[in-house]
Amino acid sequence: MAEWVKDEGSDDSPGNWTRAVTFWGESLPVGVVMDVTLERPREVSTVETVYSEHGPRLYRSLLAYTGDSHIAEDAMAEAFAQALRRGRELRDPDRWIWRAAYRIAAGALKERRQQPVASLDGTYELPDAPSFVAEALAKLPEQQRAAVVLHYYADLRVRDVANVLGTSAAAVKVTLMRARRRLRTLLETTDG
Repeated sequence: MAEWVKDEGSDDSPGNWTRAVTFWGESLPVGVVMDVTLERPREVSTVETVYSEHGPRLYRSLLAYTGDSHIAEDAMAEAFAQALRRGRELRDPDRWIWRAAYRIAAGALKERRQQPVASLDGTYELPDAPSFVAEALAKLPEQQRAAVVLHYYADLRVRDVANVLGTSAAAVKVTLMRARRRLRTLLETTDG
């Protein structure tokens, strides 16, 4: 909610007050980046909305994709921080945030693969997913795993998956078909 804040170092006269919104403990002047319909800074309210609507689903899908809660949390936090920094530059914040989060997570996975493994400090469990499914997902190539998680776990449409992965819808359909075939093979060998 916007409120009136006195400008620093000024008296109480009417011209020395500014409407501001407090977001994460920081007062932002409404007049600078005003969304007239909401009376809030546009990029703040948009990113807030994306976080409240997509945050939990984005986190769960990143966790399923990476298998590591730390990478999932870091990727999500960094994607939202970058979105806040970019502000009005973003034409479609929700698509941008999903895509950025997956690219950040992919980069972190790549870095982790390049580092020598000293020891595993435990296993990570996916919520609502049996361990054999999580193990089979982990054996998929990165692009297939991302497509499966985004389409089936995060419930994104094929064209939205394509946007997040930076590819075409046709390529996503082929990737999903190959991933389903590979998962079927992996899960059948787990079964018996």
